[in-house]
Amino acid sequence: MIDPIAEKRRKRRKVVGFGFTVLCVGATLLCALMLVVLVVSIVREGYAWLSWDFLNNFPSRHAEDVGIKTALLGSLWLTGLTALISLPVGVGAAIYLEEYASDNRWKKLVQVNIANLAGVPSIVYGILGLGLFVQWMAMGRSIIAGALTLSLVVLPIIILATQEALRGVPDSIRHGSYALGATRWQTVRLQVLPAAIPGIMTGIILAMSRAIGEAAPIVAVGGAAYVGFVPEGLKDQFTALPIQIYMLASEPKAELHEVAAAAIIVLLIVLVCMNALAVFLRYRFGKRIKW
Repeated sequence: MIDPIAEKRRKRRKVVGFGFTVLCVGATLLCALMLVVLVVSIVREGYAWLSWDFLNNFPSRHAEDVGIKTALLGSLWLTGLTALISLPVGVGAAIYLEEYASDNRWKKLVQVNIANLAGVPSIVYGILGLGLFVQWMAMGRSIIAGALTLSLVVLPIIILATQEALRGVPDSIRHGSYALGATRWQTVRLQVLPAAIPGIMTGIILAMSRAIGEAAPIVAVGGAAYVGFVPEGLKDQFTALPIQIYMLASEPKAELHEVAAAAIIVLLIVLVCMNALAVFLRYRFGKRIKW
């Protein structure tokens, strides 16, 4: 005999679950629609300004002469240096915490702080970079100071993503390696780390995507709005695409707003290319792993 009260509760849960599913799907579709509308409007506004001269010219307040050469190269400099600094440190820290560190209060304290740092606003890192790298370490308003500051921004993301990827590797792989006489370092380097690379690449994609689009910490450490030369060294002054876009969008001339839209398109293309490369590498490494 069916309990009427239990049946009523089951139907209620089913209705609530269906309503929540509809709400989530609607919210997702609304966000996707807003994103599509935004991208289409940007492309329509800035497509006409895309040209080789636009990529090769230096910044200018005249729309017909404006270019993003220094900003584009500055963003590539910053992103490359940030990757070189943050990836070894972040992956190494995650390997130590996950594979070597004892499960004690100190580790738990470190984990809580890393998780909290992942949610800190980027301007806070910018202020820290200004005081630590620009002033105390006397690096000045240079590319290396900007890259170190961005490395602080993305390090928590890389560490957390790498830890999750390492946790996803079955313990049977570790036990099998130990059973064959491998040391812990050999097990981590030759078995665990290759199996975790697809997940690590996901964290790298998220981290580098955030780094290339950040403006607040770059402004805080002294990224210039207009730079009339190509940076050639780590201590040169620099600018970046987010700063250039902001300055162009704040100008009163309507033509410069269209130029800002064109710069946004270039930034999106660079971001998509970086993500595509990371996804390709993840796919290649993922095909080699068979559990």
